[in-house]
Amino acid sequence: QVQLVESGGGLVQAGDSLGLSCAASGRTFSSYYMGWFRQAPGKERELVATIGRSGVTTTYADSVKGRFTISRDNAKNTVYLQMNSLKPEDTAVYYCAAKLTPASVNNYRAYNYWGQGTQVTVSS
Repeated sequence: QVQLVESGGGLVQAGDSLGLSCAASGRTFSSYYMGWFRQAPGKERELVATIGRSGVTTTYADSVKGRFTISRDNAKNTVYLQMNSLKPEDTAVYYCAAKLTPASVNNYRAYNYWGQGTQVTVSS
């Protein structure tokens, strides 16, 4: 089992950058596939980015490709999301999530463990 705690959200202006972190408990962090998802009010939770266990394999939603970067540091039990050129439509609660198998990494329903979420608000 793993516990996840996100940090780094806040209020920024369009075009600004913001970095999120997700700290995981436990000694087996490197065993987990990690993902960032987001949910805006009235909308379904959606994929932002995922990263494989070694950090080599990543996937991104089309809406964030070229602007967001996911990374991880297994020595620090942490996954990161660097968000650049933020847009008002990026406003949402951002969640990190973990799963033990590579199947369906882009589907939020496939993840077993979730953080509490951190709010990101981008003003125009």
